[in-house]
This record gives sequence, C-alpha cells and structure tokens, in this order.
Amino acid sequence: AVAEVFRGLGRRTSRLRVSHAFHSPLMEPMLEEFRTVAEGLSYADPLLPVVSNVSGALAEPGQLASAAYWVTHVREAVRFDDGVRALAGQGVTRFVELGPDGVLSGMARESAGDDALLVPLLRKDRDEVTVALTALAELYVRGGHADWAAVLDGTGGRPVDLPTYAFQHEYFWPVGSATGTGDIRLAGLGTPGHPLLGAAVELAGADGVLLTGRLSLQSQPWLADHAVQESVLVPGTALLELAIRAADEVGCDTVEELTLPAPLVLPAQGGTRIQVTVGEPDEAGRRSVAVHSRPDGDDDRGPWTLHAQGTLADEATVARTGFDASVWPPKDARPVDVTDCYERLADAGLRYGPVFQGLRAAWRRGDEVFAEVALNDDVDGGTFGLHPALFDAALHASFAFGDDDGDGTALGGVPFSWEGVRLHASGASALRVRLTRTGDDSLAVELVDPAGAPVASVESLVVRSASAAGGGSESGAKSLYHVDWVPARAVTGTLSPEPVALLGDGILASIAADAVALVTASDLEALAANDVPGTVLVTVASSLPDVVESAHQAAARTLDLVRDWLADERFAASRLVFVVGASEDAEDLTDAPVRGLVRSAQLEHPGRFGLLDVEPGAVLSAELLGAALAVGEAEAEVAVRGGGVLVPRLARVTSELGGVGGSGWDVAGGTVLVTGGTGGLGRVVARHLVVGH
Repeated sequence: AVAEVFRGLGRRTSRLRVSHAFHSPLMEPMLEEFRTVAEGLSYADPLLPVVSNVSGALAEPGQLASAAYWVTHVREAVRFDDGVRALAGQGVTRFVELGPDGVLSGMARESAGDDALLVPLLRKDRDEVTVALTALAELYVRGGHADWAAVLDGTGGRPVDLPTYAFQHEYFWPVGSATGTGDIRLAGLGTPGHPLLGAAVELAGADGVLLTGRLSLQSQPWLADHAVQESVLVPGTALLELAIRAADEVGCDTVEELTLPAPLVLPAQGGTRIQVTVGEPDEAGRRSVAVHSRPDGDDDRGPWTLHAQGTLADEATVARTGFDASVWPPKDARPVDVTDCYERLADAGLRYGPVFQGLRAAWRRGDEVFAEVALNDDVDGGTFGLHPALFDAALHASFAFGDDDGDGTALGGVPFSWEGVRLHASGASALRVRLTRTGDDSLAVELVDPAGAPVASVESLVVRSASAAGGGSESGAKSLYHVDWVPARAVTGTLSPEPVALLGDGILASIAADAVALVTASDLEALAANDVPGTVLVTVASSLPDVVESAHQAAARTLDLVRDWLADERFAASRLVFVVGASEDAEDLTDAPVRGLVRSAQLEHPGRFGLLDVEPGAVLSAELLGAALAVGEAEAEVAVRGGGVLVPRLARVTSELGGVGGSGWDVAGGTVLVTGGTGGLGRVVARHLVVGH
C-alpha cells in the first residue's frame, strides 16, 4: 500500500533516490518498486525533474548521465539546503524521507517553508509499521493517494465514510443498559439536594447522618476564584454551608460551634472526596459535626483529613435577629472607598476572582462596618442556603476596620472558628451587612436582604491571617510516611551452586556451620587472586569501647572498601554486600554511617553494593542465607528477623505510630505550657487539652 502511494507520487516527485545504506524488511518491497520506476526514468523528462546535490538546482537534461558529474558529486559538498529551497520554489509541499531515521526531515524543515509536510518513513528505535502507517496517513490527509483496501487487507477492518455534515453520526460503540444509571437510590443512598453534596444516608442504629460529595475545579470552577497564598482553598464559608446543610438534615437550626483546623486545598487536576458526618444527639439535643476530605487516587486505606468540626443545636425558640436597615446608609456612618479593596487584599495574600468580588460599598461607624454585597448576574445563589461567595464577600468588608485616620487596625484574614451561626432565609443574591468588632481577631456578623429581612447571623467569628491559613496541603495529599519492614515474597532454598565469598572473619560467627562451604578471603587482594564470586559478604563492625570512635572507624573502613571495590576491574561483575547489625556489641550509631555510605554508593553504582541487616545473635543457616541473598538480587536492602526475610517499604504513618491524631499523654493534674495562647488557636488548643485530656 505504501509502494502504491509512492508510485502515484513518483510521477510528480522532484527527488528520487534509492539508497542501500540501510536494510529493513518493511522497506524491501518499496525499494523494488523504486527500482522499477528508476529503470524507466528519463532525467530529461519534464514531469520528473531531479534536483542535483552538486548545484542545488534542477538538473539539466543529460547532466546526470556523465561520469564527470558523479566524480564531482563525490568530491564536492552536498548542497542540501539549496536543493530543498529549489524544490519549494517549484511548488513542492510534500517531502518524504527514505532513510533509517528522520534526520533529513528535521534539517529540511526550515528550508522547505512553514506550509510544507516533511514525513520520515522510518524512525530509529520505533516500530516500523506504526511509523510507516503514520507517514501514509499524513500524506493522505495532505492530498496523497492511498490504497486503504490493501492496507486493511487481512485485518478485518473496513473504510468508513465521514459524515457529510456535522450532525450525521454513525455509532460504533455498544449501547449499554440504562438500568441503574444515575439513580443513587439504587445504591441505598438519598439525594441531599445541594450543589456541593451528592448523596446522604442515615446511619442505622446510631441516629447519625453521613453526607458525601466531590469537589474539583472542573465541576465547581467558581472555587478557583478563592486563592490564599497562591493555593486554591475551599472557603471557610463553604465548609460552614456544609455544616448548615447537615444541620437541616437532622432538624437542627444552629451551628453552635465550628472550628476549621486545616484548610482544604483543591488540586489543579482531579478532585477531592468529602464527607460530612453528624453524630447522634446528647441529652441536650446537641450533635457533633465534622467535615473530612481525601484526594482522588488515594487508596481506600488512605487517611481522611479533618477540615471542620463542631456542634449543632436545636434552638428553635431563639428569635430571628437582624438590624435596622430601613435607614440606609446608616446614620452617622462614614463612607469607605472600596475601589482598591481587592488589590489590598491581594497584597495580604488573599486573591479573589470575579465570583468572590462581591463587595459593592462600605461604611464605618466606630466598631461597626456596614456594607452592600451582591453576586454577579451569572452566579445562581438559589440552590445554596447562602452562597459561599456571597457570604465570603460580606466578610471582605472587615478591611474597613483599618481604613480610617489611625484609630483602628484592619481585621483581615480567613475564617477560623464560628459560633452561634443561624440561617434564617435561603437563596439570597444580595445582602446588607453589619460587622461588629468584638476583639482583636473576632467579630459578630448580621446579614439582611435589601428589604431588611434577616438572612443569617453569627455571634462570633474568629479570623486568622492568610499566611497561617495558606500552609495546608492538598486535602492531606502530603501524608506522613515511614519505612516499614514487610515479609519478602516467599523465597526458600539453599545457597546457589555459584560460590559466595566471605571477606574477613567478622561474619563467620553469624553463619551456621553447615553453610560454611564458602570461599573465604582475608582482604580484597586475596579475594582477587582467584575467580571472584558473584556475591561477597563483609562486615565492618568495630569493637572499640567508645561508640563515637567505633562509628568513625566503621565509616572509614566502609569508605575504603567501597573505593577499592570500584577501582579494581576484577570486581566489576560482583556485588559487595555489607552485613550490619550482626554483632551483639553493635549499636545503632555504629551501623548508621555504614548504612548511609552504602546507600549513597548504591545510588551512584546500581547493582554493585548491597545491605544485609541481621538481628544480633542470629545464626544464618544455609537455607536462610540463600533466601536472603536471593531476595537481595532485586532489593537494595534486606533484613533477617525471626527466621524470615524482610524488605523495606514506605507506609503511611498511622495514629498507632503516634504520627497522626494519636496521643498517649496523661496530663491530668499536671502543667502544660501553650505558646501563643492568647490567640484564637491557643484558645482552641487549651480547650482541647481540658476536654480531651
């Protein structure tokens, strides 16, 4: 089929050259085809012009027929660039390179012009059929001819006509059954009816509720407009919105308290799964609430990161609160210029996009700030209790606390803890706001609609700086890991028929008598006097009484051995395995520099060194030593513990290891120092110590 393409192109080609500088089974039929064409080629044929590599121009009739021309061709420089430009000048737009790679196509790209197609028919280290068919396809879509029936012969494929217009489709995919598609009730779940949540389920026997969802910048692109310290954070108002929705699910009307211990950072690609859990009520009717997340792609055993926790309450007797917005702007309130508000917030590390830039006007009166906020026309707030972007914009007005003649400081940042939050009306798209300063880092919030009807209220909101809030990881994606020793795959057997050498006598005490059918040597020179085995065992443990001196001595011996081993070509095909931990007197500090040096050498010279960690007092039988060495062929480090062979693997730190969430303290009756204890975080830590410990 490829030959057929070039037979058609041959009548219009401007350069025809058959080369035997390479050989490929795929190229043979094409070379035969070109030989046939070449035999009947007349250099004077105006339909088949040939470019001369001597002149870089079209060859004159009869020019290529003389021996003198070919002598000159061998002696003179190849005018390749001029030749390609001459072809381009003749209107040639398709160039096919017949050679073992695409070198000439790359060289000719600049000379041939921007609109030219340059196609190599073979590429080094690539599948010949794939490259040839790709070239055929490229030529075909640029006007070349292809016999697709010949290409598809024997494959079972068939040509398919393209649709004649955009909406004429022919489907080739099987149509799946619609049974169970899109109905989560078939999975035993309910629909929470919220844009950030996908499913809800009551917990049997526990009187609790679990709500789940998935957040991503692809499914909720408006979240990208909320960035703190260059990271896209789910706003604290969105986490509060989830808690409010959870409260509605269980019949509570107040988020009594909600603390945000860790930011929820969204990745640029992929998503994050979230869970909102509500516990069963206590005697007073309060319920615990928590929001956790785990990134997509984590295994099902990965940890969930806590982002919000608090309590829900049912206080239906509490009156709907608000403030008098009948006089607007409020009397005696001084206007605050908000034109550069978002530039100033960006300088503080809070970068808000158009969706979150909802602050329209602000006024200041002592410890009160009044504001108008609204959603953009293209943002629908009707599906939320209170759209997080609108609620967040209401908090942006707090910058005005520092916008006076020096009698106040700005209260800017991101939410950290909420108290006494109540939603009185849902679906608002515009608000009038009153913020009342209650402390250095706290304020009360009241929200009403333009008619003055209450929408939401917050008894206390504690904020923290952008720098403190922006240091989180992507939903806990940067988990803590440690090295865990796990059993190697089942490996049994005795030492291989090939000998194993023991360098020095320090290791002999750790090997059973039935295994000492091995080659022994006092040093490297003695070892090299005969054929060097594929594996050489050595220990450099020091018996000096001082631990520091012993560590220095072991490190020096290891370094000398590594250097001498690498410098001698007689050891090039062998592997030097350092045995550590075998001596009863060995301490971790003595072995530590040995392990570190050997690991560095392994990185620089893969396959030349190994580490075998043997527990003190262990005696290696022929079977156990053979199994350890067999595993060591594929592992850089192996340990023998309890009669088994272990290998190191990374594992997540769990609370049982003391790394996440666990604490073995018992500080009752003792004294604990909390640094930074006067801030909002210090208060939360102190409360946790009292309640939890």
